[in-house]
Amino acid sequence: MSFRALLIIALLLLLPCVVQATLPAPLQTSSAKQEEMQPFGTDLFQGNFAQSFFDGLNNEYRVMPGDRVKVQIWGAQTFDGILEVDARGNLFLPEIGPVRVEGLRLGELENSIQQKVRSVFTRNVDIYVNLLRPQPVSVFVAGFVTSPGRYAGGPTDSVLYYLDLAGGIDSALGSFRDIRILRKDKQLEQIDLYNFMLEGQLIRPRLEEGDVILVGKRGHVVSAEGQVRNPAKFEFKPSVRLFGDKLLSLTSPESKASHVSITGSRQGAPYNVYLPISEFLQLLLDDGDKVRFHADIPGDTIMVAAEGAIVGASRYPVKKSTRLKELLSYISIEPELANLDGLHIRRKSVAAQQKKALEEALQRLEQSSLTATSSSVDEASIRVREAELIAKFVEKARQITPGGTVVIGQNGEFADIYLENGDEIIIPAKSDVVMISGEVLMPQAIVFAGSKDVDDYIASTGGFSKRADKKHVLVVKPNGQVLQAKETSVAAGDQILVLPRFDSKNMQVLKDISQILYQVAVAAKVALDL
Repeated sequence: MSFRALLIIALLLLLPCVVQATLPAPLQTSSAKQEEMQPFGTDLFQGNFAQSFFDGLNNEYRVMPGDRVKVQIWGAQTFDGILEVDARGNLFLPEIGPVRVEGLRLGELENSIQQKVRSVFTRNVDIYVNLLRPQPVSVFVAGFVTSPGRYAGGPTDSVLYYLDLAGGIDSALGSFRDIRILRKDKQLEQIDLYNFMLEGQLIRPRLEEGDVILVGKRGHVVSAEGQVRNPAKFEFKPSVRLFGDKLLSLTSPESKASHVSITGSRQGAPYNVYLPISEFLQLLLDDGDKVRFHADIPGDTIMVAAEGAIVGASRYPVKKSTRLKELLSYISIEPELANLDGLHIRRKSVAAQQKKALEEALQRLEQSSLTATSSSVDEASIRVREAELIAKFVEKARQITPGGTVVIGQNGEFADIYLENGDEIIIPAKSDVVMISGEVLMPQAIVFAGSKDVDDYIASTGGFSKRADKKHVLVVKPNGQVLQAKETSVAAGDQILVLPRFDSKNMQVLKDISQILYQVAVAAKVALDL
């Protein structure tokens, strides 16, 4: 087979890998965006109400019209029958008359009937009273619910019980504020579940066989999000004018919320406004408005932390214009342990910049490795293995979290820089050891000796590993500085990093990997393993 044919076969084998590597990654959407905001009250129907069938047989149950009571009287007068509490709340006892029982607790029912009977038959009369279990009823649940149908329950079960059996209110179309109970095509009650969710008030009529619970179509909706404790879609009736103050009472904004942005439409045109909460209170809202609460009042203070060889407080609220030396006068240190020469700052904004720079370098490395050309089949095979190795290296490098170290000085002299919110002032403790890590046979900490140099410390760990880059050995100082070993001497508390060696004929790949290794060493104080 000719060399040309072999080359074509090799390229065909490599093509799927290159295409797969160069295709753009699928667009990722955050879970917060994927999850659509739900109407206020959606979490009511999780099956808890459907598990609470109520048969009425407990001492706290209060008698209602429609309840059936078995009454037995013997002695001078006899009676044995089942009586129903009428619409006026009375039981009618033959030869005795009506007995008012509505509202009585079950435990009070027998005593009340006994008193009435004995007021007429004063002697030789005994009585027994028993409230019968309520007869189950079948109720239709219709309208905008998840599973409309006919459901069985007790006559005293609440509308929440039946709605839960029906799967709850349709979150896209159903109303939480327009729920009607119909009996023989006439409206018996209208229920607004906001009254229950906000104030615990719930109308509980006694249901009868064939009653209909009808959930209406959702009314106007305004959504609220941002700096609020209760983000949701809030429904209001078309006949009701909804102002900002009412929405505030439903959403419970956080204390830091200061401004509101409203997007929607008015008379067919886009509507956008941004204003302080104080002005929002009197703003008239409309159907479909989206309200976002913001914390836009700039604070006068920032929070700075201190770590290391300190005593006392570790967090300090200071003014925005505070400089480092001013704050240092408030930080109590341990004089015998604190290494003031090692003082440095960890800063979030610097860490973010380091992460961004590292990501850009990794992208260049990936591009260099995937677009490298080969002059032979053997070289193409080497490029494939090299690309696999680089892919693993890139994956590992992306997991590195930069520390955001700001080197502010040395030899006890500090740059009096302005502090930023979230800064961490690090005052390391004095150390008598030198840490050796990276491409050495036995990474370890060794007691500092002034007579030893870098080569001596590396020899103490068993020497360089086979993958060590002997020309690139770094020394990390306690103050965060990263220096070439040949440019500095080793001191107590230093860290020696031996970087790995990477062999490649692709000079651009070598350059990119060397840059990344240095970036990781400076940003995270580690020698990334190839």
